[in-house]
Amino acid sequence: MILGSILAGLAAGLSLIIAIGAQNIFVLRQGIARQHLAWVVGICLASDVVLIAVGTAFLERVSHLASWAIPAMTWLGFAFLVVYGLLSLRRAVTGESWVNDGEQNNQGLLPVVLTCLALTWLNPHVYLDTVILLGSLAMGHHPFHWWFASGAMVASAVWFTLLGYAARFLQPLFTSRNTWRVLDILIALVMWAIAISLVI
Repeated sequence: MILGSILAGLAAGLSLIIAIGAQNIFVLRQGIARQHLAWVVGICLASDVVLIAVGTAFLERVSHLASWAIPAMTWLGFAFLVVYGLLSLRRAVTGESWVNDGEQNNQGLLPVVLTCLALTWLNPHVYLDTVILLGSLAMGHHPFHWWFASGAMVASAVWFTLLGYAARFLQPLFTSRNTWRVLDILIALVMWAIAISLVI
């Protein structure tokens, strides 16, 4: 039963986290740029661990909180994603992601950390997936619900590590300014699509 709960949590976690989202796009971009990747992966993983634990431990209370918190987070997330998309589009126009010597501009640690935190904690989908949905599924595995939660946490660790560190193999494709411009345009479009989907 314990192994079954762990595997169920692993499968559920992977099925939810692999979907393309703002957080995954950001991790992928930092992986390609090889900038502060350990921080980015660590923040994403630690955030998932906290949120999954909250959903598993306090699902009944969180459900009441969600009735007003999720709508508020939705509009905050919408505003942030729109702005982030605009910043990505500006990078595409100016070519800021690439400089003449072929090295990517080195973003400071603080802006990267703050962006990662915002993309994680201002995204209502994160709460719906990790807190509400995974928390509900964990309750279905009582009394082995914490084993289910641990499986979901392992899924997050595996996914973010692979996504971030495997992205470096794409780096040879990003030796030109135009390639980075295409990536930034795609990022802007994805961010705006997610923002629209939030309010719809």
